[in-house]
Amino acid sequence: MYIWERPDWPALTWREADIATPLAAVRHDQGRLLGRMDALGFKLREEANLQTLTRDVVKTSEIEGELLDASTVRSSIARRLGVDIGALKPADRHVDGIVEVMLDATGKFDEPLTEDRLFAWHAALFPTGRSGMTKIRVGAWRDDAKGSMQVVSGAYGREKVHYTAPSAERVAQEMGAFLDWFNQPPAPDPVLKAAQAHLWFVTIHPFDDGNGRIARAIADMALARSEGSPQRFYSMSTQIEGERNVYYDILEQTQKSNVDVTNWMFWFLGCLHRAIDGAQDVLSSVTSKAKFWERAATISLNDRQIKLLNRMLDGFEGKMTSSKWAKIAKCSQDSANRDIAALLKHGMVKKGHGGGRSTNYVIVQESDQL
Repeated sequence: MYIWERPDWPALTWREADIATPLAAVRHDQGRLLGRMDALGFKLREEANLQTLTRDVVKTSEIEGELLDASTVRSSIARRLGVDIGALKPADRHVDGIVEVMLDATGKFDEPLTEDRLFAWHAALFPTGRSGMTKIRVGAWRDDAKGSMQVVSGAYGREKVHYTAPSAERVAQEMGAFLDWFNQPPAPDPVLKAAQAHLWFVTIHPFDDGNGRIARAIADMALARSEGSPQRFYSMSTQIEGERNVYYDILEQTQKSNVDVTNWMFWFLGCLHRAIDGAQDVLSSVTSKAKFWERAATISLNDRQIKLLNRMLDGFEGKMTSSKWAKIAKCSQDSANRDIAALLKHGMVKKGHGGGRSTNYVIVQESDQL
């Protein structure tokens, strides 16, 4: 029997004594993180928010097996937030769609979540009306025309059914109850509401596809409400992706149990706590980048050098070689070599491991000079 088949569904319960300590720890660390980010100043907070949202969009898609180009995601977010990051990569309508969903969820966290808003999110996720090669219902609840909504794994003919969702004829009523509850002031702590909302929505599984991404966007919306801020400085999706197998296991266990969801709440709070701890990486990256440009302020740099240095500081994937420099900067090989030679001379970059055709270059951070 699935959780939604229980007579007391959707009245989810949990043992408050079991989650009191992890909830207090999460709320404490939330406050500390927000305080540290406030001390950074506007420009660095803006950069931290941009980095976090980029990670969130990339990782929430990666959980579903979709790999997005981080630089394209970053450009899409920067364009919508009005953040100047230099040259922007061309728009990708699929990337733009999930960026729009995330920014709407967190940027307008204090607005009601409605059926029309969810339909708009779903349509943004699937601009072609297809999930891969499969045509799906977009911007509407599923109709189960092709059979029951199930979560399965395994090769064709040897599939394992992990979960079967409520029938399509129940979806409108189930979602009506969910939206009425979500738009009410949180009776429990708003962080607990985020955990409850994630589980409740993904259990209904109201769409043909995209349910996981939308569930995580709803949870992020609730977390933004808990902080009273649209800016994100930690990424729950990044943490979930890092422990994806555990996430799916606890979700399956909970959906096959009764309405006591203590184990789910305990896991969610732990995952959130680890996500907040992971914000230290963003904080370090932002401060390191700021210090790098402080050191570079006295050096005359051309536009190509500034563009490529920013790409490297933002986490360039792979190794930066002179040929990649020339390709990205759209310049000749000789120009790329001169750009890099000047940066080597001023101690802004150094040679990485490898030589000959494998010669590559990495940023010199302040700590490297100590």
